[in-house]
Amino acid sequence: MILALTLAIVLGTVIGAVLYSRRQARAKTMAEWAVGGRRFGILIFWFLNAGEIYTTFAVLGISGFAWAYGAPAYLALTSVSLAAVIGYWLMPRIWAAGHKDNLVTQADFFAAHYKATWLGVVVGLAGIAALIVYVQIQITALGLILRLTLGQDVSPALAAILAAVVMVAFVFLAGLRSAAFAAGVKDILMLVVVVVLCGSAASAVGASSMLDIYTRVQDSFPAAGSFPGLKPEAGLDSVWLMTSALNVAIGNWILPHLFQLCFSAGSRKTIRRNAVLQPIYSLSYFFIILLGFAALLAGTQPPEGDSNAALITFVAGHYPPWAVGLFAGTACLLALVPGSVLLLTAGSLFSRNVLKPMLPSMTDHTALLASRLSMLAFAGTAVWLTLGASRSLVEIGLSAYAAIGMLAPGVYFAFTWKRANAVGIMAGIVVGYAALLPQMQPFWNDLLPHWDTGLVAMIVNAAVAALVSVAIPSRRRD
Repeated sequence: MILALTLAIVLGTVIGAVLYSRRQARAKTMAEWAVGGRRFGILIFWFLNAGEIYTTFAVLGISGFAWAYGAPAYLALTSVSLAAVIGYWLMPRIWAAGHKDNLVTQADFFAAHYKATWLGVVVGLAGIAALIVYVQIQITALGLILRLTLGQDVSPALAAILAAVVMVAFVFLAGLRSAAFAAGVKDILMLVVVVVLCGSAASAVGASSMLDIYTRVQDSFPAAGSFPGLKPEAGLDSVWLMTSALNVAIGNWILPHLFQLCFSAGSRKTIRRNAVLQPIYSLSYFFIILLGFAALLAGTQPPEGDSNAALITFVAGHYPPWAVGLFAGTACLLALVPGSVLLLTAGSLFSRNVLKPMLPSMTDHTALLASRLSMLAFAGTAVWLTLGASRSLVEIGLSAYAAIGMLAPGVYFAFTWKRANAVGIMAGIVVGYAALLPQMQPFWNDLLPHWDTGLVAMIVNAAVAALVSVAIPSRRRD
């Protein structure tokens, strides 16, 4: 029953998405395929934007983080709210630049604003690297779900490969509009699953109510409700929370797929309404963290102590087959929808900003083909990273935010400081990535204990970019 219900949810959603986007499946241009023809209204844009924020990172990752560490999982609540505030100011500006210059990718923006094609190539490569890490999160989670539904006899390697194949197949069928439809289905199902699981979580662990779960966890695990949480040696204290939340919020809209998503909105009004409504979704984290605490209270022990599988193990052991199937099918969509958009964005960056500068005569049709084919290589790289990974989904996600945060100064300076130039932005990127090297971690830990390294590197990046821009005045016409 679990497998049947999972397949019904996934296949039904995919078929509906393809039928909904038949026009997209025949897309002949990058703009039509990658940014939906720039016509998305508030409802579609809201669902798609939420689909890219509320992924397996949010559900499996945060619940597993709550199970393993306790209070540090509150990072999700703070970072999402901060990101929405920044998005209200930043996203309309990105949208306006995209419509003015007919941009498709984030690297297009850098190349156009700073009048440096070579900077667009660098940004494109940096964006692809960060996106592959984020795809790794989705493949890791989808692999866990596949093993739940197909059985533990399926090896982690085979599960990861199957997850990547399904993801690539989905995005190959159509494009962004398919993902928008699937995101709407996913979000509705996610709300249903959260209600079903949380509504019966108390009885599953012997508590009288959902609030009683928090009370019992506090009584049984006193360290869970305050910082630094269940594992003080990890250094996840309030300083870590504040700096990590700030880094995630600043870097959220710099992620290439969310940056590119801004170009798909039909108007500035759509963007701003989305920023106002988006924080509503942050309320779901109360329930997601609740499920992580319920798994902790129930004594859940996922295979090999893998926190990513804590919620899956808890659900499989305490709920009837129909609820497990509903959860598994929805979790598949939580990985499939954002994963496909991540691959789509990486393919767009490769064909348009890495390949095309080397082949200026390349037609739009050829660029579209190259974009689709490159996704196979990116998916394969993500599978390779997945097989060697042992970190939690939250830790992997924070590393992706740290990497993409090196592009943040270039974006914010573009809208606030005319003197910033390509040479300065490039210098900041180089120094910023150097600051993220493992060899630098002991130095930062001694200088700024428990600070999020990504935020430290971003500050260093911005300082160097500003100094070099002042020292080497721009010759471009503003």
